[in-house]
Amino acid sequence: MRGKTQEDRDLIEMLDPVAEALGYEIVRLRLMGGAEQRRLQIMAEHPLQEDGSGGDMNVEDCARLSRGVSEILDAADPITGEYTLEVSSPGIDRPLTRLKDFEDYAGLEARIELDRVAEGRKRFKGELAGVEDDQVGLNIEGEDDVTVYFPFAWIIDAKLVMTDTLMKRGAEQRAARIKSDNEDLSESEED
Repeated sequence: MRGKTQEDRDLIEMLDPVAEALGYEIVRLRLMGGAEQRRLQIMAEHPLQEDGSGGDMNVEDCARLSRGVSEILDAADPITGEYTLEVSSPGIDRPLTRLKDFEDYAGLEARIELDRVAEGRKRFKGELAGVEDDQVGLNIEGEDDVTVYFPFAWIIDAKLVMTDTLMKRGAEQRAARIKSDNEDLSESEED
């Protein structure tokens, strides 16, 4: 789900090591548009930490990753024709593209779309219930005590739903990041 096409997946394979070396994770990559003008969109973030920090990306981070990715893309030239590079944060109501996302964001509300019919439908909304053996758990909205599990491979689209709980979690993550940045700044000033 991090990439839709084989070209996307090839670019992810090439760019993952660059992002990781800079301290980021690629959440999703899409190469869009036709032969004339294409757009390479990369959503990335700091890895989510045990203390709740991470999972974000500020403007300086986007610029830093953009420079690192551009260097590799310019040298390897894997994209035919002209393209525009866009690096961004996945945002608070982020897409869920990796199995670990469903574990990291357990307890939050999400929309999930499958590539096949399960339980009589393809689209589901509810609270993420974690991961068991490569299966994503979802407490179905409006159905008390009903948790369904889908193989991760069946999921074609998943996204967090904007709720008060999600907004609070996002604020806590930003506060943890600011605190960490301020501590790093204080340490460097002492040196």
